[in-house]
Amino acid sequence: MRYIVPVQAVVTATEYDRGPTAAELDAIDAEMPLISAEVELLDARIMVLDRAPSEVDAQRIRRAVRKVLVARRELSNLSATAFVPEVGA
Repeated sequence: MRYIVPVQAVVTATEYDRGPTAAELDAIDAEMPLISAEVELLDARIMVLDRAPSEVDAQRIRRAVRKVLVARRELSNLSATAFVPEVGA
């Protein structure tokens, strides 16, 4: 009788059983301004869930939306320049 239990860990091991690679950490680091801006927008929207938004609340939400848009633009520009081949290469 052959037991599969000792071999099971090797058979069922996946690539997700490890920590993040340096490239994955760099990608997270590059996206951190967008993540922070989206969290700020979420916080601003949560604040007005149970009441009518005041002018200050509306201004806070508009400012957070602008920060998200700027962060998305910068991230997309960063991504676009990462894949552009050098001239003469």
